[in-house]
Amino acid sequence: MITVASSAAFHPSAARAEEQVTLATVAWIGYAPFYVAVEKNLFEKYGVKVALKDFADPALIPAALQSGGIQGAMYTYDQVINLVANGNAFKVVMPIDYSNGADAVVALKSIKSMADLKGKKVAYPFATCDNLLVAYGLQKSGLTEADVEGLDTTPENVAAALVGGAVAGATYEPNVSKILKLDVNGGYHAIYTSASAPGLITDILYFSTDYISKNPKAIDGVIKGYIDGMAFMKSNPEEAYAIVAKYFSTTVDDVKEQAKGAYNIPVSEMAGYFTPHDDAKSLFTSGKLIAEVLVKRGQIKATPKIEDTFDAKFVSSIVASK
Repeated sequence: MITVASSAAFHPSAARAEEQVTLATVAWIGYAPFYVAVEKNLFEKYGVKVALKDFADPALIPAALQSGGIQGAMYTYDQVINLVANGNAFKVVMPIDYSNGADAVVALKSIKSMADLKGKKVAYPFATCDNLLVAYGLQKSGLTEADVEGLDTTPENVAAALVGGAVAGATYEPNVSKILKLDVNGGYHAIYTSASAPGLITDILYFSTDYISKNPKAIDGVIKGYIDGMAFMKSNPEEAYAIVAKYFSTTVDDVKEQAKGAYNIPVSEMAGYFTPHDDAKSLFTSGKLIAEVLVKRGQIKATPKIEDTFDAKFVSSIVASK
């Protein structure tokens, strides 16, 4: 049998094999350019072969990274804040998108506001981004998580928890759309969304500091392939939406509707996320807001130095070359 190594001896071009990078992901509309880039082999010209590994429970992503089963991850910035605050060495290398309504607290139609949740069962993942949405929404209504009966679940299982007796739940698309279409208990509606908490839920691409130091070319290729994915979506929207619809096992129209709730950050705006300014388009601003919620929840003891949570050199180099 010919091994991969011996095969390279007979085919010199094989010696320039692509770097395999497996990225953790969840079913989220903001990651659409990655799905498209993988489907259209847009990473290949940068010497990278990217595979996406879905996680039904995003709380399992850090352990998979630390075990070496995956090389990088795309998820919300709160995950990195949590990791770094607890002594783990991970850094954001690129902002991806921010949720602009695609994360939501959905509830029975008899529940009109977050304030109405006092003393009631609310289902949401305790260790992912939507716990922040719940905590922040309750805080704005003069309540805390102690004022509701929280039910810990995965994002995908919020619907089942609602059918099982919870009056409200928090999750993200495409789960939100599926819940709003449920024809049980009189139906459901959204009472609070990420559009009311700008910057709280920002998606990022991150790697361990060790991987960053040892594999800069691979990371550069991943970012450039993703950027090409964004460009493909802009120039070939129908084909791109069809790819995402296949990935989500849904319709193109449904994907188009979900896309309204997420804003993919263009290259021209990426560098701004690594600089301090007051609005939500800065990790310094969103990181402080996230940390305040996590400290109050007891998940971290103190806000980490925001500079310790990112490495801006990849984005800076790409922006400078434009």
